[in-house]
Amino acid sequence: MFENNENSAIDYIMSFSHSGKPVKDLSRIKRLLSAVGDPQDKLEFVHIAGTNGKGSMAQMFSGVFTAAGLKTGLFTSPYMLEYSDRIQVNGENISPENLSEIAGYVREKLEGIPDSGDFSQFEITQTIAFLYFVKCGCDIVVLETGMGGLLDCTNIVTASVLTVIGSVDYDHTAVLGDTLEKIAFQKAGIIKQGVPCVLSAGNDMAVIRTVREQAMEKQAQLVIPNITLMRLNSCDCFGADFEYKGKAYRTSMGGAHQVINAMSVIEGINLINDRLKIPYDKIAEGIKSARLVGRTEVICSDPLTILDGAHNPDGLSALAGVISHSGKKPCTAVIGMCRDKNITAAVSKLVPLVDSFVTVDGFSERAESREKLAEIINDLGGKAVPAQADILTEIKKMQKSNPDGLDLICGSLFLVSEVKRRMSE
Repeated sequence: MFENNENSAIDYIMSFSHSGKPVKDLSRIKRLLSAVGDPQDKLEFVHIAGTNGKGSMAQMFSGVFTAAGLKTGLFTSPYMLEYSDRIQVNGENISPENLSEIAGYVREKLEGIPDSGDFSQFEITQTIAFLYFVKCGCDIVVLETGMGGLLDCTNIVTASVLTVIGSVDYDHTAVLGDTLEKIAFQKAGIIKQGVPCVLSAGNDMAVIRTVREQAMEKQAQLVIPNITLMRLNSCDCFGADFEYKGKAYRTSMGGAHQVINAMSVIEGINLINDRLKIPYDKIAEGIKSARLVGRTEVICSDPLTILDGAHNPDGLSALAGVISHSGKKPCTAVIGMCRDKNITAAVSKLVPLVDSFVTVDGFSERAESREKLAEIINDLGGKAVPAQADILTEIKKMQKSNPDGLDLICGSLFLVSEVKRRMSE
């Protein structure tokens, strides 16, 4: 134990590398979990993969299960405000005492394991999470993949009751592959033998074919929500009211893309509800309660200011839809992106809708330089200038110069995390 010192526990986790050594199978995470008693075998999971939407769907599933009275574990990434927000039970972060105690136990068990330095921060955190969920007696755990699915260390779980695949798009192509089929194959790696699966509506046909093939091979029932059975009654940056299969729902996260996510959650609950028997009102309550830091998050209503961490073409296309639905003009943005993303394809979604950009860097070691990002945006026909001051100063300048329009802070979850941290100081 780290003497109830949360910082020491986090320092221990951070002493491992970000990604660990590259893996070709799940033997490394299997070895780690075996050393601590295989806690994953004592839990049941809803396992979620996807390029976009998985974090939002994870919050919705967690909200539904919690509203229904189930003790619900939630494991997500990355963290936004503090490290412990990745590990929650019934919406509450793991306490410093529990994090310290369990991290100390993991450290003790790893002392006798050869090559323990090969493990990643993600694997260590996941192990702590599983032990915590067992300690809390969780009825169900909502588990979000880190990257991909097939070789993601979360895929060590065998007791999935449901798998869910969100929107699949180009991201992490160096690891997952350079075609939608290759990426979808990795995401579909979470599909388990005989376990039902939901694939979000609106995916490319190449994705649908690939996921369908994997589901058939695993004899897993595959459901894709029927978008023609959805009626959108209202939608803005504060949420959406919609009907699906004749029942009314509301999201509290802005944008029409959250309706697509909610439909996947509804279908997913329906697939496992013979056993859970969650009534409609609790499903609706859970979906409405779900909120996620940095996903179309309104941080100020006057002037209207939205914080959004979308960082790939599909995610920024969803943000473009939010801009269009807002009805606010002009639209200005403080934007920062990481250089390992497909920046040109991503920002091209915003250029037609954003009147002016200020580009920023310094929020991550992987951040593209503000000069280079401005150059890319200008080459696409946009209007961008590199920041002349720190990020918070540029945000305040933007809000002051555009009091009646829409102000965005966007382009990276790392930027979102930095802004949230700085604003709370």
